[in-house]
Amino acid sequence: MLEDMEKLVSLCKRRGFIFPSSEIYGGINGFWDYGPLGVELKRNIKDAWWQDVVQRRDDMVGLDCSIIMNPKVWEASGHLGGFSDPMVDCKATKERYRADQMYVFIYLFPQVNHKGEPAEAWLAGLGASPEDASAIPEKKAAKLAKKFGKPEQPPQIVPYLELPEADREKVIGPSTDDRGTLTPPRSFNLMFRTFVGALEDDSATAYLRPETAQGIFANFKNVVDTGRVKLPFGIAQVGKSFRNEINPRNFTFRSREFEQMEIEFFCKPEDAAHWYAYWRKERFDWYVRHGLQSDRLRLRDHDKDELAFYSTATADIEYSFPFGVSELEGIAHRGDYDLTQHMKFSGKDLTYFDEESKARITPHVIEPSAGADRATLAFLCEAYTEDQVGGEIRTVLRFHPRFAPIKAAILPLVKKEGMPEKAEALYHALRKRFAVFYDEKGAVGRRYRRQDEAGTPFCITVDGQSLQDDTVTFRDRDRCVQWRVPINQAESTLRGLIDGDLTVPAVS
Repeated sequence: MLEDMEKLVSLCKRRGFIFPSSEIYGGINGFWDYGPLGVELKRNIKDAWWQDVVQRRDDMVGLDCSIIMNPKVWEASGHLGGFSDPMVDCKATKERYRADQMYVFIYLFPQVNHKGEPAEAWLAGLGASPEDASAIPEKKAAKLAKKFGKPEQPPQIVPYLELPEADREKVIGPSTDDRGTLTPPRSFNLMFRTFVGALEDDSATAYLRPETAQGIFANFKNVVDTGRVKLPFGIAQVGKSFRNEINPRNFTFRSREFEQMEIEFFCKPEDAAHWYAYWRKERFDWYVRHGLQSDRLRLRDHDKDELAFYSTATADIEYSFPFGVSELEGIAHRGDYDLTQHMKFSGKDLTYFDEESKARITPHVIEPSAGADRATLAFLCEAYTEDQVGGEIRTVLRFHPRFAPIKAAILPLVKKEGMPEKAEALYHALRKRFAVFYDEKGAVGRRYRRQDEAGTPFCITVDGQSLQDDTVTFRDRDRCVQWRVPINQAESTLRGLIDGDLTVPAVS
């Protein structure tokens, strides 16, 4: 189980999974680039999602909508007026924080200050919960305890926004030791603003989309008119979204540019509860089927005070990352809010004619919304393993074969006696069907280790016996089991192993 995020970040950089964006210029906070292995991993995850929710279903179609849309779309959706976070700046460090994710830990120390009052410290921490936010205040309190004595009781914990305005002057920010450096909270719109056309004025203002969902709602009538769809049906989309996050953090988890995999599933109002329960289970099971089988994965229903005003029910699929439990995907019962809003602001009829009732209805919608980058990070965290093989510690990424960037490595045992030629011929034959890699450099054990770090599930070795009987050695990444396969069955064997139709033998 991965406990140290730095190990994964280091591996991702070393093996070409993920790089800081614009690194040669010092990078840019909140943006990341996927390298040769990372782009294949993320693409495999997106492709698997698309195959499972679109191509293998009769009740789903796809869209690919533009990133920049008419600004009225965001007015109708509520993003333009209400898509903002309360923000505070630190005047001492110039850092910016979300005020709604700041908690103040009020410590009382036994000794007194120069005024004869109990020494106290109002220490701010950042996180989605008091537990997540406690690390910085606890460290600062430990330092203060050396001067004022150990606090006799746990600190009082208060959300920063619930403090009276006068008391905010007492707060010591997360990155300073001085009081009163935090500015008053102010609204900060998370959408990236841009301009369309030659002029940069209000009439040309547009926004990079903060989510892909609204393109689906705006195209609902187009899909109904052209797609030969009948309720219940869904519309799926994979695409980039942009949010000007105040505090990007936790590697690729919270970024300013990210990719979403979203479904809007439309149904009759009386059937919505059934479809909500269906998608809630189906999406959770999808992660389990692809490797998130540990106790790190959980399904959490929102409390009533967490729900959006239009939502009947919402559940989050959460994963326990090394930096804390965080959301991978949300499944929301959104009612008819979105279509109703777009009818109101566009003046267009977005109702659906129900042949059974011979009446027009406004469908309800269930929205499973997943982050492709967050899913990629979760599968990386889950796959990362350190174990011991032959008395040697190895690092291995145990990806589901469907997600692995490289499905098999083709290796000649040595660079002589015709082995490279035979291995290359097999490599060229397999690469027509699979993402495979050829490697003849270094000892074969070292080559195995390189592929283990890349997450390659199988290695196929051409050795001396291959020259005699046209068989090759298959090696399994996870258990290091080896067995022989006729070379003319290598393709079908690899396909069966990837698809799950074949299993690795119990012993070598």
